[in-house]
Amino acid sequence: MDIRIGGGASDEEARVIGSALAEHVGESVDVYVGDDGTPAATADPPESAADASSGTDEPAPERDLGPTEREKRLREEIAEIERGGPEKYKDRLDEQGKLFVRDRLDLWFDGGLTFEDGRFAEFDADDQLPADGLLTGAAEFEGRDCHVMANDFTVKAGSMAGKGVEKFLRMQQRALKTGKPVLYLMDSSGGRIDQQTGFFANREGIGKYYYNHSMLSGRVPQICVLYGPCIAGAAYTPVFADFTVMVEGMSAMAIASPRMVEMVTGEKIDLQDLGGAQVHAAESGSADLVARDEEHARELVAQLVTYLPDNSDEQPPRADPRPPARSPAGIDSVVPERPNRGYDMHDVIERVADQGSTLELGAEFGPEIVTAFCRIDGRPVGVVANQPAHRAGAIFPDSAKKAAEFVWKCDAYNIPLLYLCDTPGFMAGSGVEKEGILEEGKKMIYATSSATVPKQCVVVRKAYGAGIYAMSGPAYDPESTLGLPSGEIAIMGPEAAINAVYRNRLDDIEDDEERAEREAELREAYREDIDVHRMASETVIDEIVPPSELRDELAARFAFYEDVEKSLPDKKHGTVL
Repeated sequence: MDIRIGGGASDEEARVIGSALAEHVGESVDVYVGDDGTPAATADPPESAADASSGTDEPAPERDLGPTEREKRLREEIAEIERGGPEKYKDRLDEQGKLFVRDRLDLWFDGGLTFEDGRFAEFDADDQLPADGLLTGAAEFEGRDCHVMANDFTVKAGSMAGKGVEKFLRMQQRALKTGKPVLYLMDSSGGRIDQQTGFFANREGIGKYYYNHSMLSGRVPQICVLYGPCIAGAAYTPVFADFTVMVEGMSAMAIASPRMVEMVTGEKIDLQDLGGAQVHAAESGSADLVARDEEHARELVAQLVTYLPDNSDEQPPRADPRPPARSPAGIDSVVPERPNRGYDMHDVIERVADQGSTLELGAEFGPEIVTAFCRIDGRPVGVVANQPAHRAGAIFPDSAKKAAEFVWKCDAYNIPLLYLCDTPGFMAGSGVEKEGILEEGKKMIYATSSATVPKQCVVVRKAYGAGIYAMSGPAYDPESTLGLPSGEIAIMGPEAAINAVYRNRLDDIEDDEERAEREAELREAYREDIDVHRMASETVIDEIVPPSELRDELAARFAFYEDVEKSLPDKKHGTVL
């Protein structure tokens, strides 16, 4: 490169200018002064600059650099934070059979979190609290990206205060933006009472948790696993979650601790009896699944996510089809001909579902109805099935509540529904009226009416009373209503109907044999009137299916209707909760 500078410049000035330019442009520079025809100075670039300008791939040599003392100090601080609370509290975890929170994250996510937020929360506080007792971040779980929070029980019993609340809220708000699922690994004693002015009633305080839970509800799957006592405000996260897993003998949740309960009511009770896994699995219905230990809890959630999409805009994941565990040819033999004889509906489900694909939720709560995920020909399906093995499959308040919530979740996450109907209808009596049979039954019917996913209804045997409504019968917009040859649809069963209509006439017959014979004739005539063949003849139902072909029929119909479009009336929302 040639340059020319002013005529008054000295040779030294020409040399300095040439050297500076040569280093900058990476090539030789000739410097001419004034009008001189020969250069006053010639400068070559330094060797490293010349290599860079030559276009070669050879990296320029540099000094051997490594972490500074500043970075080493930072890493020591991070290691100190990750050790959690005092060692004596870690020892207590061992006694309780629980993992330290970061070991738990290693169990769930190979290598722990992908990244963590707010690790330095409360680092500069006088009473240093590692991560303020709450870990938040992101991880990959079973091939799925998800948001994660986990309490550190070694830091003030996993309690919540200002900085932890801030981290929790940020995670929820980011989940709304990303549309990725949220995993809550809960082990918290609730809010720190001595610090409540900093987070309790604030606009962006702990109360905002449940607002955000509500906004996330039905948008992304929220799955909560409890590892210890979750008391007061902490107990609302598991009940707001779509799915809650408790660990037997370890988990508990309650609106108040046993000590507070005794102070308020005088009742003396231990934590497990107050709100342990069995209480919420069988009595309240708040626990969907109960795990044996920490490893089993992870296994259950790993199975659960295989039925769920990342968010409400996506379809649930498909799997490779597998034949059922038992042959569909046995379905007709499983279902008794007599409508009052019990049997286990699981025997039907396992002849329809892909082998090993069934995951029942809430099995101990309202067992008169089975709610389960399964796959049919690789497609995730939500099953709502009456269970004749429990109280003849009659619908009680608890089972109606369970079914309504399950249908609502399936519809939110685009999971098709299969109703297997075999019920004498909603239970009657003063006891169930006091327990809200009408209210809970209303919710089940509402959920079924409002579901816009593909629905198939199978009348397996009896479909009496309003049971056929709750089980998505012909009036409830199923894509198909199918009947097995054992099916019956009626206001009530033959015995009840004959008693209601003909009781006085039968009582007038004095001869016992004649009365019994007449009663049998009336019953048979009634059964012919409600038989599934009559319903098919009058096109009340779409088809009678040979039981051994039921699985193939359902697979074909779910495949055909997978893109069906349904709409609800234009309104803000319904008024049924």
